[in-house]
Amino acid sequence: MTKIKETSTNFANKKALADECPEIYASNIIGGQWALAICCYLINGKMRFGELRKCLQNITERMLTLQLRRLEEDKIITRTVYAEVPPRVEYELTEIGYKLKPIILEFEKWGKEHKELIGKNNVFPT
Repeated sequence: MTKIKETSTNFANKKALADECPEIYASNIIGGQWALAICCYLINGKMRFGELRKCLQNITERMLTLQLRRLEEDKIITRTVYAEVPPRVEYELTEIGYKLKPIILEFEKWGKEHKELIGKNNVFPT
């Protein structure tokens, strides 16, 4: 996962668009398949790294770690480390993270409807 150079035109365009449009700002935070998927699992409560890894079978440990760190930096999740041997780490949505629940549920509803529509037309979205 590479970062966009802050001196690039692409970075400037993304920043300007995010500054103008709260919807774009929000989609930049939870956009991408892994961040949203992680949030989907965490809306049901705390989970450990291994539990998330089992739920997201196609994600690498490195990508899961990177996504969790980014979501933590964005204050969407919290990471709690317990002083045990071996150490136990749990991830949970923050207060603002839990506010994603109705949005995620609407995404689920919309996705099912759209999938059904596409299935009827026998066309795969590009």
